[in-house]
Amino acid sequence: MRSWFNFLIPPAPGDALVVAGKRVPLLLIRNPWARRYVLRLRPDGTARVTIPRGGSVSEARRFVQRNLAWLEAQLHRPAAPPPAPMEWRPGSEILFRGELTRLEAAAHGEPTVCFGPEKLTGINLAADLRPVIEGHLRRLAERELPPRVLEFAAGHQLAVRRVTVRNQRSRWGSCSRRGTISLNWRLVQTPPFVCDYIILHELMHLREMNHSPRFWRQVEMVCPDYRAAEQWLKLHSQLLRP
Repeated sequence: MRSWFNFLIPPAPGDALVVAGKRVPLLLIRNPWARRYVLRLRPDGTARVTIPRGGSVSEARRFVQRNLAWLEAQLHRPAAPPPAPMEWRPGSEILFRGELTRLEAAAHGEPTVCFGPEKLTGINLAADLRPVIEGHLRRLAERELPPRVLEFAAGHQLAVRRVTVRNQRSRWGSCSRRGTISLNWRLVQTPPFVCDYIILHELMHLREMNHSPRFWRQVEMVCPDYRAAEQWLKLHSQLLRP
């Protein structure tokens, strides 16, 4: 959801660690919004260190040295196989408008599956229903989200150049400096107040293209319950990693 501005610190010649006899490239990233130093081992085998605002490269390197044992343990962990996508079948429950909704198959007549007020016909009930239902959800989002954005934009006297509905895997929405609002189709799976919050959040970037205290004051003015929406998104972040 949030757009973070990270700054890569150019590596020094031979900038790497030796951990358990293995050379590990070191990547230093300065993040003005980070509150502490963070060490991560990326899938490509690079050690990534986040430097918080006010932090230094020298302290980042000392932080890494203090955590070499943790890094070695990560290197020795077996690679986990990628999880297989969970199939959706009649009887499965999915999130729709923020509620767990059961997929119900018709007992007779044309093959049909229903969830909430939605009804899909002519589908293969013996196959995984997920691709068909996700396609339907995306079409719902493409139909519903752009008008909602334009409604809010007009109410707050903001100019939106374009609205797109996409399949982002790491964010709920974004706003470009040119006035394009991009939203994740999975917002139709969230409660209405959460969906509205994401839209308002991105619209407020038309006033403040950052996540400064001034930006969050703008958000709170137009969406007083935004903290509850953020908490819901945090609890259901797995929606972005289907």
